[in-house]
Amino acid sequence: MSSSTHAPAGPHAAARTAVVWQVLSGELDRLGGPGLRVVDVGGGTGGFAVPLAQLGHHVTVVDASPDALAALTRRATEAGVDARVTAVQGDGDALADLVAPDSTDLVLCHSLLEMVDDPAGVSTALATILRPGGAASVVVANRVAAALARAINGQVDAAVELLREAPGERREPASGGGGRGAVRRRFDVAEATDLLTAAGLTVVEIHGVRVVADLVPGAVLEREHEALLAFELTAAGRSPYRDIATQLHLLARRP
Repeated sequence: MSSSTHAPAGPHAAARTAVVWQVLSGELDRLGGPGLRVVDVGGGTGGFAVPLAQLGHHVTVVDASPDALAALTRRATEAGVDARVTAVQGDGDALADLVAPDSTDLVLCHSLLEMVDDPAGVSTALATILRPGGAASVVVANRVAAALARAINGQVDAAVELLREAPGERREPASGGGGRGAVRRRFDVAEATDLLTAAGLTVVEIHGVRVVADLVPGAVLEREHEALLAFELTAAGRSPYRDIATQLHLLARRP
């Protein structure tokens, strides 16, 4: 990622997502947009899809929730980009059956691999739908951050259990069930990298998402927005800050 720490504009300016947007902006330039074919797996209501369509790209959102896709359609219409946004209902595990191979320039898979039944299979599907040279933007929940958060909140036994998890081990939520949004597993940097590498992708960048944005009080987040944004952008690619962020963002390419 560029060493620049200038704050992104518009929807890219939130401290919790600015790092991802900065990486995506550089990758979109490399891929030669506008007019790129983008697939957002688990893209929900279009937080990334609609801004990407506004930049001139054609975005297909694959999501299991009909309600989320309905909200996406309304959002795209209101933004005047409905002609460039396609909604497809389906699970991430079925991605290879929903999108043609070698058809995609950029695939987003944000906060999904920790919830699907088969993260290795979904990772392979990400690589399959990409054209050679295409890129995958993957965001996963960070086990290290989750363990620290539990320890700080006094849930020390739960923190120890997280640290003892085997790589990729599936854990049902403490409340049981495991519906939409339930985190079943978490990853550290090495595990996430190995997962994408085994799928045939080459990881080229790794950043932390929300290094401190989830830790500071809301009043500070609002009052010190610019300073916090600069901190997130500066710390995101640096260890140990990257390694304790709430989420990990990996940019990978298909050779």
